[in-house]
Amino acid sequence: MKMFILLFSITVLFLSCKEKKEISSIHPENWSKREVSISVIDSLEHGKSYLSIYSQIYSSTEHKTHNLTAMVSLRNTSEKDTIFILKAKYFDTHGTSLRSYFAHPIYLAPLETAEIIIDEMDVEGGTGSNFIFEWKSPKDCPEPLFEGVMNSTVGQQGLSFTTQSRRIQ
Repeated sequence: MKMFILLFSITVLFLSCKEKKEISSIHPENWSKREVSISVIDSLEHGKSYLSIYSQIYSSTEHKTHNLTAMVSLRNTSEKDTIFILKAKYFDTHGTSLRSYFAHPIYLAPLETAEIIIDEMDVEGGTGSNFIFEWKSPKDCPEPLFEGVMNSTVGQQGLSFTTQSRRIQ
């Protein structure tokens, strides 16, 4: 019986130590359902937006950080037009590209929102991570809005704040 308990304990310990790194809780199959082809020569206007994201913030000193979950919200602000997101690229504090979230353009229907979730345990981006979004929209269409909502709830303490994108092109 003691051997069984020891073996069971070791198995549980081994399985709990196995690290599974989830880069996003939005499965890539969800992006493929939104995939669309856009002609290179078309009447759509092109834009590029920058969004700051914090997967970690400093706490107490520069040597102690606090991990955050980040929800990146991709919003079509038009009531009548579909817009297209060409790229969503995630960069770390040093400007190194970490990942792209879809390989082909995706669409967002009028007033639709899609999300990218950066897991609290994914601290690869660091304290100054960011996204670059490239998008296309019909002429006179309001530009898309990209927002970041960062939060953490540890024990009885809750922390939450937002960031908004800035058009850079």
